[in-house]
Amino acid sequence: MFGLFKAKKQTIVSPADGDVVDLSEVPDQVFSEKMAGDGIAITPRSNTFVAPISGVVTKIFSTNHAYSIKAKNGLEVLVHIGLDTVALKGEGFERLVEEGATVATGKEIISADLEYIQSQGKNIITPIVLNHDKELLLESHKTRTVREGESLLEVTFK
Repeated sequence: MFGLFKAKKQTIVSPADGDVVDLSEVPDQVFSEKMAGDGIAITPRSNTFVAPISGVVTKIFSTNHAYSIKAKNGLEVLVHIGLDTVALKGEGFERLVEEGATVATGKEIISADLEYIQSQGKNIITPIVLNHDKELLLESHKTRTVREGESLLEVTFK
């Protein structure tokens, strides 16, 4: 009974191996000024991107450069692989699941050829943005390097 009023938390795991970057440091105003939502970013070191939460894949862009997953509690997480990568028209990206799929945390979603993306002059920094109809309090872990599937953020629903 005493747990009824306890704030609910959810862990967001890293979608790839990489270095953690504060969202304010992403060189794109849409992300750095949190116009797309609050979150964090990573500079990926691995080519496979996984589900940061369990839920339904609500969107995979036709160019496969970004995807979102919505949990049962309404939290939606967008993973945007690189900046201005939509201009690559899907080159360098491979979809591993389809929209509407129910996935568990850690399920492979997109494979990206980071070397190719960089060779095309695109920044591979990957914003991870959260949205929910309730106010969210985000606590990022102090580590600056993460492995795919390791805890990246703790989200508290206010």
